[in-house]
Amino acid sequence: MEFYPEVKLMKDAYGAGFSNGLTMCQSQSALAFHKTEDRGEDAVYEDGRQHRIVLHKKINGQAVEVCTEFINESSDEVTLEMLATFALKGITADRIHRMQSFWSAEGKLRTESIDELHLEPSWNRCGMRIEKFGNTGSMPVRKYFPLLILEDSKQQEFTGIQLYCPSSWQIELLCKDDETLTAAGGIADRDFGQWTKKIHPGESFTTPKAVIARGNTIYEVCDRLVKAQRPAISEADNKMGIVFNEYCTTWGNPSYDNIKKICDKIKGKGIQYLVIDAGWYGKAQGWWSSMGDWSVNEERFPGGLKKIADYIRSCGMIPGLWFEMESVGINSEHYQDKEHLLLKDGVPLTVGERRFWDMEDEWVINYLSEKVIKLLKECGFGYLKVDYNDTIGMGCDGEESLGENLRRKVQATQGFFKKIKEEIPGIVIENCSSGGHRLEPSMMELVSQGSFSDAHETVAIPLIAANLHRAVRPEQSQIWAVLHAQDSDNRIFYSIISTFLGRMCLSGDIYDLSGEQWKLVEQGMHFYEMASDIIRDGVTVKCEYSTQQYNHPTGSQLVIRRLGRRCLAILHRFEGSEASDLEFLKNSRLIAEYGSAEEDFSAKAWIYEVEHF
Repeated sequence: MEFYPEVKLMKDAYGAGFSNGLTMCQSQSALAFHKTEDRGEDAVYEDGRQHRIVLHKKINGQAVEVCTEFINESSDEVTLEMLATFALKGITADRIHRMQSFWSAEGKLRTESIDELHLEPSWNRCGMRIEKFGNTGSMPVRKYFPLLILEDSKQQEFTGIQLYCPSSWQIELLCKDDETLTAAGGIADRDFGQWTKKIHPGESFTTPKAVIARGNTIYEVCDRLVKAQRPAISEADNKMGIVFNEYCTTWGNPSYDNIKKICDKIKGKGIQYLVIDAGWYGKAQGWWSSMGDWSVNEERFPGGLKKIADYIRSCGMIPGLWFEMESVGINSEHYQDKEHLLLKDGVPLTVGERRFWDMEDEWVINYLSEKVIKLLKECGFGYLKVDYNDTIGMGCDGEESLGENLRRKVQATQGFFKKIKEEIPGIVIENCSSGGHRLEPSMMELVSQGSFSDAHETVAIPLIAANLHRAVRPEQSQIWAVLHAQDSDNRIFYSIISTFLGRMCLSGDIYDLSGEQWKLVEQGMHFYEMASDIIRDGVTVKCEYSTQQYNHPTGSQLVIRRLGRRCLAILHRFEGSEASDLEFLKNSRLIAEYGSAEEDFSAKAWIYEVEHF
């Protein structure tokens, strides 16, 4: 396996092998570059036209971090049509694994053989075989996660690649004339993402990074990729504190009175955060269409939000607040503010009943600093939930291409995240985007937590949560348990135990729970606290499930996570399940258990210590 540069400059010839329109790889531009220098781990390539490419490599734990820099040392402007973050040739693999993503079904593993993908070379070694996938828009995790795992089943070797790209991205697999594969990926190119980038004389451009790891199993590789992420988790969030979000209690209608009522119900129960979700602003026109002005609804919160934030703190919890700060709803006074909104084809880019702020606009940043940062500071909120419920799509108007303008706008959004953290040190930020549409590593490195799905009450929650261990640190993966008075004991166990796969978040009809129901919930909270170090620092060593159907799952799921000799085992039973084999508990010392898995749609968890492994 060998790193090399993949690039396409405008006006250069495209690659041969019937590949034009399918890939920009192996173009005249790429073939012209030859290695001229090694600089430690870095390698320098030149093409004889005073263009230079530097392949940057850096060891990151048990993984390698890579990116590509293009430098224009000529006297002429050049335009990039493609510049890969990584390009690897000479890969031996017979299967690939991808993680699909849709709302309420994030993280489904898709496994295909090279033969199924028709990537084997032709009988006469003619032409190029190509498999290309990715995402376009400002929701980088909408169909696939930016992740590829290549498997060599004969050698039991896996190579994993994870892209850090919050806008449009692509990954390609190529086969030309032998049994090995080439993999390349980065910003979605001109063909796939309408991206071009002008590089003036003396200027350079560096791609987003990727992380590459190797191992003997999928979970070993994924664990190395995930642990290579460096999230800026707030110090306040280091103890894996429990979140209570009121959305499934008030359903978009929070007020001083009902938030106070929630506080009185949950204070003293060991909950660290109480988050006020959508609906605290506007004029009761609906939370979806009223975003953008961020004026407190004085009918619901007389005198503003500080009074309720202070009350939350007096009850021993950190107050949190929801924003969807990049969007402008149809009922906002700024909906017609063309000067500061994203445009496409000269008119405001409109998706349904919303438009988007131009996050590169200084006026917008000043406005949001006043409406978001100042409000959080003055009221003493220590937790910020950032939502994002639609996508810009291919791109927007600007100085360059649609794809490059998109990249710049998303980069500016990330800059505002950093500004919040700089101005409010220690704030806990949650990344939410209709569930998991922004569970991309460069976004997750800016936040403490991420919400993986808005489908709070679906029975697929444990399936989604377990699958995400392959792409997101469990300590960042917030999982909701929505509680109802009509819940059976088994339903409470099922919901609470799902949260042991990541970060616990509670919501629901908490006023109506019986004393016995609360006792079960509090037992689960205590178990979660006992298991929190395994969730945060452990390694997932087993994830077995017998269903591909999320809306109507069948069989069961067993997940085991290990830290040293201590293990956390989480079992969920679905429809048509059978009594599970508890072989994993043999020759071990039981520390704690919670739940009951005696029938369909029940769950149980164990903390135990193994004698050897």
